[in-house]
Amino acid sequence: MPPLPPLVDPGPPLDRGATERYARHLLLPAVGELGQRRLRAAHVAVIGAGGLGSPALLYLAAAGVGRLTIIDDDVVDVTNLQRQVIHPDAAVGQPKVDSAAAAVRALNPDVDVITHRARLSPGNAAELLAGAHLVLDGSDNFETRYAVNDACAALGLPCVWASVYRLQAQVSVFWADPPAPHRGTDLRDLFPAPPAPGTVPTCGDAGVLGALTGQVGSTMAGEAVKLICGIGTPLLGRVAFVDLADATVTHLPLAPRPAHTASPAPATPPTHQHPLVTPTDLAAELTSETPPVVLDVREPAEVAIAAIPGSLRVPLADVLADPTAIGLAPDADVVVHCKVQPRAEAAAAALTQAGASRVRVLAGGILAWVREVDPSQPAY
Repeated sequence: MPPLPPLVDPGPPLDRGATERYARHLLLPAVGELGQRRLRAAHVAVIGAGGLGSPALLYLAAAGVGRLTIIDDDVVDVTNLQRQVIHPDAAVGQPKVDSAAAAVRALNPDVDVITHRARLSPGNAAELLAGAHLVLDGSDNFETRYAVNDACAALGLPCVWASVYRLQAQVSVFWADPPAPHRGTDLRDLFPAPPAPGTVPTCGDAGVLGALTGQVGSTMAGEAVKLICGIGTPLLGRVAFVDLADATVTHLPLAPRPAHTASPAPATPPTHQHPLVTPTDLAAELTSETPPVVLDVREPAEVAIAAIPGSLRVPLADVLADPTAIGLAPDADVVVHCKVQPRAEAAAAALTQAGASRVRVLAGGILAWVREVDPSQPAY
């Protein structure tokens, strides 16, 4: 199989300042002066200025990528600082795109930075990705990941994709229609459809080692440089499975799905199927003569941070495996909660399907409880 051709045509010759700044690239035969000119002419869109986007943005800026578009709708939270190294402590409360843009400009003022404080969706993807040569997807939710994937496929853009979970990660390059004779793949070849809402924990639910996001984000930046310059063998048609605990990286082949198989429709956000109860109303009910059973479906490490006193603690996976094993009466008054709400919705649905008739969900989860009822406990 021949190598992929360079993605970007070279820009103008380097001046003396650029020659000095990128001297270590110029010494690399694989990059050299021509490759550096390609980097300076490149436009990379980065989805998410979080754990993966932080190192990716810093290394792309340091590499001399000429234009970076940063897309993120979130603000910096103190819990981000453990892994999202592009944001300083002073940026807590600021939009992530603003904090990330400031860090990129401080590192390399020659980089043109475009920011969009928005969440990419099918409706705005073409506008947000306009002019980009490739995309790095560092998003942390399935709805955005599939929207990014489908937008890149429609626009003909290669996408460097990764996901992290605790001490493990996956990295790949998706490109629906690469130059012949290479075969295209995308996220739907790996995961044909998103999982049911609430069934897969996010980093905010399950935790993640900060150094792993640094390793994976740097790998994403390296894949982008390879594609731009046309060097090495990018992860197109392969998935790199990273296990930090075992210090291993395993490459798994990824084949395109049959051409006649239509892509599943993107998942739509679930509608609430169960009544919601506010934290203040639940607090009042818990002091009554007939308090409800509070079922906490978070993981034990989450419960150790903050919990509702007297709650029944059963992780979501156990609830989904056998809802009847919890031992609740079919007519028991049950209020289910998790960190925010999605896992509680999934657990409530499983209980109802198993015959429970009085199931409610705590609106906003334990974070809302801490905020509105018991601020003495920490949020996470």
